[in-house]
Amino acid sequence: MATSMRGLTQFIADIRGARVKELEEKRINKEMANIRKKFKDGNLDGYQKKKYVAKIIFTYILGYKVDVGHMEAVNLISSSKYSEKQIGYLAVTLLMHENSDFLRLVVNSIRKDLDSNNEVDNCLALHAIANVGGSEMAEALAEDVHRLLISPTSQSFVKKKAALTLLRLYRKHPEVIPAAEWALRIVSIMDDQDLGVVICVTSLVMALAQDNLDAFAVCYTKAVDRLQRLVIEHEYSATYAYYKVPSPWLQVKLLRLLQYYPPSEDPTLSNILHQVLQTIMNNCAEPTRNIQHNNAQHAVLFEAISLAIHLDTNSPLVGTAAVLLARFISSKETNVRYLGLDTMAHLAARADSLEPIKKHQNTIILSLRDKDISVRRRALDLLYSMCDVDNSELIVGELLRYLRVADYALREEMVLKIAILTEKYANSYKWYVDMILQLISTAGEHVGEEVWYRVVQIVTNTEDLQEYAAKAVFEHLRAPSTHESLVKVGGYILGEYGHLIANDPGYSPLEQFQLLHSKSQFCVAATRAILLSTYIKWVNVFPEIKPQLLNIFERYRHVLDSELQQRACEFYALASRPDDDEFIQNICEEMPPFPPRASALLGSLNRKHVDAGDKRTWVHGGKEANLEREATKRKTLMVNVTGNDSTVTSPNTGNQDIMSSLAGLNLSSPSTNLPPSIPLLEIDKGPRLTAGTNVERWFDKLTYTAEGVLYEDVQIQVGIKSRYQGHIGQVAVYLGNKVDAPLTSFTAALHVDNPEALSVSFARIPPNVIAQRSQTQQLLHVECKKLFTKPPILTVSFLAGSHQTISIRLPIVITKFFEHVKLGQSDFFERWKLIGGDREAQVVFPIALTGAGQLDLTKNRQVISGHRLNILEEIDPNPNNLVAAGVLHMSVEGKVGCLLRLEPNREAKLCRLTVRSTSGDVATEVQKLVQKPLMAAPQAS
Repeated sequence: MATSMRGLTQFIADIRGARVKELEEKRINKEMANIRKKFKDGNLDGYQKKKYVAKIIFTYILGYKVDVGHMEAVNLISSSKYSEKQIGYLAVTLLMHENSDFLRLVVNSIRKDLDSNNEVDNCLALHAIANVGGSEMAEALAEDVHRLLISPTSQSFVKKKAALTLLRLYRKHPEVIPAAEWALRIVSIMDDQDLGVVICVTSLVMALAQDNLDAFAVCYTKAVDRLQRLVIEHEYSATYAYYKVPSPWLQVKLLRLLQYYPPSEDPTLSNILHQVLQTIMNNCAEPTRNIQHNNAQHAVLFEAISLAIHLDTNSPLVGTAAVLLARFISSKETNVRYLGLDTMAHLAARADSLEPIKKHQNTIILSLRDKDISVRRRALDLLYSMCDVDNSELIVGELLRYLRVADYALREEMVLKIAILTEKYANSYKWYVDMILQLISTAGEHVGEEVWYRVVQIVTNTEDLQEYAAKAVFEHLRAPSTHESLVKVGGYILGEYGHLIANDPGYSPLEQFQLLHSKSQFCVAATRAILLSTYIKWVNVFPEIKPQLLNIFERYRHVLDSELQQRACEFYALASRPDDDEFIQNICEEMPPFPPRASALLGSLNRKHVDAGDKRTWVHGGKEANLEREATKRKTLMVNVTGNDSTVTSPNTGNQDIMSSLAGLNLSSPSTNLPPSIPLLEIDKGPRLTAGTNVERWFDKLTYTAEGVLYEDVQIQVGIKSRYQGHIGQVAVYLGNKVDAPLTSFTAALHVDNPEALSVSFARIPPNVIAQRSQTQQLLHVECKKLFTKPPILTVSFLAGSHQTISIRLPIVITKFFEHVKLGQSDFFERWKLIGGDREAQVVFPIALTGAGQLDLTKNRQVISGHRLNILEEIDPNPNNLVAAGVLHMSVEGKVGCLLRLEPNREAKLCRLTVRSTSGDVATEVQKLVQKPLMAAPQAS
């Protein structure tokens, strides 16, 4: 470009050839004057505008202020030539800030380039948006950037830039990005074949998921699947192998992303993740001579260890990790020591037992004197996290000794941590006072206000400590040099509790006054104000030194500081009142105990660890400090991830004798384990469309049949085939692609309303692609733990021209877990009479008749037996009536018996359904499920 613009080349040469600053400024001023004249005259072609704007850009880069060329840069953006458009965008990003008025003029031009079919124009526009990142630009163009990211026609390099541009906009202006609305579509791009696109999109998903965990929950499965393909199946191109490590940057991001979510309760995902982490640790067991290879492996390894700690601190993986970390913290490489200490701090912050870490306590303490300050900081964090009752005195003592020689950058944080540990693990109040006063004496100006505030609060609230604290602070004040923080503590404690030691030798009122007042001459006004309050307290309790105190008040009445002057005048007037001891006693009463409150020390420490980028999944300070984080995490299960937890009411068990009368019934067949697989279900792949009523009808039918179509449209067909035994079951979901193109970015997720009552999980991770005109089978493992009323929901999303999302209920209902019961006539009616009241559910409803107006007895029998209730023959004298019995199996709540009676009336076209069970909730749920397919369709008005 420089060779095509000789004027620019000559201008740069002249600037570089200037011998002194004055000559350079003279040449630039001359050029700027010429450019202003040319712009004022107008009639410039694109080449001339480009040349002059390029000179302006170069001048700006040199550090000179530029106030010309903005409109010409805006005009260049609209040019059809790449070189002119490039200079225009470069000028916009350099010369204009995010609130510049000129930016409003380029929004339409940028939007036009985003919509262009030219990928180069797309990239130039994305660069400009990302670099400027103003709120107006973000609000106007965020949707266009998102459209470019999800477009199936976008090239890989455009998608990468679009993802990073969205990330930049979200970090600056999160309110303009509808993250939850775009979640599924963005997550689907994590299945892209280009790992570069996956890396960029994963960075975007990490930022969005931190603030929208529920919306991005499906990314958990995507991350596990991609890690399996990278680490175990080695599914990657040679381009993305960095020193034989498959895409370490992507691995690290995926491992970090998984730490934002609670551990999955899906055994399939847990097993795969365990294999991935085990493989990573095995690969990194022995370092090699290649430094770059070691660096890449260590980056992945430390993130894998952090994820293993996040998943389960008691797992064998964490035991292996603890051994590796012990080796790393003694490494000769500074980076390895740093990462080892940081990861061990994570383990200490989560582990139930600190014994494996305490074995290396001496090594960690030695790290406080490491040559690198970053390693020293990590050692401090680790000691803070691993401190407990047993080693608190040792660690606090070491930290106090190190504080004397520690870096000034570390001292303020060290003071906070020592103060917190001293308070948290104090085995006696006297030890606490000694350590805190020693800390204040040692740290000096690094002691924040919150530290001595906390000391005062604890001493005031602990009566047994007050006399000892007064003596201890008096002894510390005797030192030749004391910091103001210690003078403040001494002023408060001696003012409140100095009278407790006044009769002891060496602690007389006069000695207390002389010692404390001798320190005031080097203190600032705020500290002197505290001492004046101490003196007025002493006027009340030490009348023998009242003349000396009045003299101090008299002297301070004439100081220039208004606060000190006002206090001195008021205190002097108060102390000078004749014969009014009761009045001053009421004013100078002892401070009452402080109300319970959270320690300000923890808040100050947490503010020092504000996340600059990705949020931390843990905080320093041991397991107790992380319990609150764990408690606030979502407890919902989305089998791939987790969903919303809801409370289920325990069924009414009724009287114990009634319960036992039904729960002990013999089953018609022995309980056996289910077969490992279910035969393939034949599903029609014709062009038939579905209506909304069909979906509802198909679901109702599948509640009492074992196989059939659950959902169908022009693109996809979902079929079901199931088998149940006792409280467990297997459901095969058949996903058929009906179009002549593959369904890509396929995602399947399950939502269970109450995971404590019903467990549903995939046997394996669903595929990412369903080939054209083909079918794939997904096996679900089902377990009934308690009574549940809402069936699980299957959500599938895929790309087929556009992004499609379908959510359908799975026909997994409570009656699927019934077993047949054989009863004679006398046994049935005996039990029928025992159950009643709130354990009965009865309803009368219009019943469907055949075309001939007859009762459809065949369907009635099919529905009841399909709900796994055993129809008992020759029980009811009316042959049209049906009587059935069954036992519900639940792994947690055991067995619940259920009896049913169906009494249809052809003349009235009505039917009475009565269900009795030892649990009223079970009776109600069975009644609803049986009633629905038997009801007549409503008549059209």
